[in-house]
Amino acid sequence: MSLPVAPKPAVRRFHQASWDEPIVFELTTPGERGVLVTPVESRVLGAVGDVVAALPEHLRRATPPALPEMGQMRVLKHYLRLSQENLGADLNVDIGQGTCTMKYAPKVNERLVNTPTLTALHPLQDPADVQGVLEIVWRTERMLAEISGMDEVSLHTQGGSAAIWSNIAMIRAYHEANGEAEQRREVITTIFSHPSNAAAAKAAGYDVVTLYPDADGYPDLDALKAALSPRTAAIMVTNPEDTGIYNPAIREWVDAAHAVGALASYDQANANGILGITRARDAGFDVCHFNLHKTFGTPHGCGGPGAGANAVSSALAPFLPGPRVMRDGERFTVEQAGSRSIGSVAPFFGVVPNIVRAYAWMMALGAEGLRAVAETAVLNNNYLMKRILEIPGASAPYAVGRRRIEQVRYSWQDLFEETGISSEEIGVRAADFGMHYWTSHHPYIVPQPFTLEPTESYSMAELDEYAAVLAEIAREAREEPEVVRTAPHRQTVHHTHHDDLDDPESWAITRRADRRKYFAGRPAGAPAAADTAEAAA
Repeated sequence: MSLPVAPKPAVRRFHQASWDEPIVFELTTPGERGVLVTPVESRVLGAVGDVVAALPEHLRRATPPALPEMGQMRVLKHYLRLSQENLGADLNVDIGQGTCTMKYAPKVNERLVNTPTLTALHPLQDPADVQGVLEIVWRTERMLAEISGMDEVSLHTQGGSAAIWSNIAMIRAYHEANGEAEQRREVITTIFSHPSNAAAAKAAGYDVVTLYPDADGYPDLDALKAALSPRTAAIMVTNPEDTGIYNPAIREWVDAAHAVGALASYDQANANGILGITRARDAGFDVCHFNLHKTFGTPHGCGGPGAGANAVSSALAPFLPGPRVMRDGERFTVEQAGSRSIGSVAPFFGVVPNIVRAYAWMMALGAEGLRAVAETAVLNNNYLMKRILEIPGASAPYAVGRRRIEQVRYSWQDLFEETGISSEEIGVRAADFGMHYWTSHHPYIVPQPFTLEPTESYSMAELDEYAAVLAEIAREAREEPEVVRTAPHRQTVHHTHHDDLDDPESWAITRRADRRKYFAGRPAGAPAAADTAEAAA
């Protein structure tokens, strides 16, 4: 029996809402209230007064805070209007965020983290009163230890780059403890590893050696062996890299580093396609990190709130950052960083709301579900790659004809040479179809790049729709290039000329500066003359 054939994906009609919405402080009406607060009883007022009187003079307000004064309906309309002016993972097919692994964050988990028993917690509470959340932190660390194969995990750091910084700080502390810190002054990475690895190593004072791939896009083992020496402190690599290519010789890389006394650090921000399939420890790594806000179903939230996890072998465990949650029999405690630890790189013992989200996500999926996440992400990625490569002008440099893991760095170079339309212009035009699109990290080793990562969250129909949008824009580039060059047309913003970005006289980096420079003399929300003329045209 033949399966039904799916209809050809259509490019849907889309137009972003545009409200020209003022900021909340400009909507204030003195005396307007959204909630009438119950008057404070005199006996309570007296107690509050005693507290205020005990505050030092410099900590007391001379005047009430300048908070917006507005009714509930106006608050609701304001924030709903702003939400309509945005794209996001809950609105569009958000596979164009490249290496950021944008995926569905289950809404039931938002209910969990917004329960009063969690929102009312304070990180300085007595551990005896917060045993439940401490247990969640501890159990999340143990699950991540199993997923990575490592011995110990710390959830102290608050994001991916902070976790990478902790990795290099632990590596430095390890060499200092062994008396080799002055000798080992180099860190080796690859050009398609996340730039935060090179940046963190440089910020820690190391000289960074960057290796390039071979002709097929694989990290070059011979180049690594030539670069390794007694000066090497560590290799810091992402695998799969941001091209989506997995290094099949990764164990040989780690062994080569260990042969010269260096450590091996694994950036697992691209772990979405390898969960339950391969582990950092299986390749011999000494330290690795995860981003809970990429791989483990917690939201990015415009670059935050993030949550990082550092996983290490027993040799590096004494250097983990803290404070950390520890188990003592049936009780859980918060222990400050030990004498050999790199110390605190963030407040407290972790980003609890995101840790709870990740814990719930892993518990709901179980071990088999985590592997299914990876398998589905790989399937989605390779299906999308087939669809993208059907578009004239698109290519996937390196490893031609081979599968990728969970993302691909594509190229529009052929289309650019034919039409003069760049990848950046295609990305802007994609917003007119309600789609997000990302080029890549600099430098652009892949010419005219764009990086797509579909994850496990999207259906075949959604992947078809995304590919259809790119095919339509490629058609426009050939037949109606000015439509692409002058985009966006159906968005809340207009086309931005690069000349403006290079002219400091045109800059307005705050709302007040923008109103002084471009909106002087007209009330908030009123259209500018240029807007009126454009609408009339």
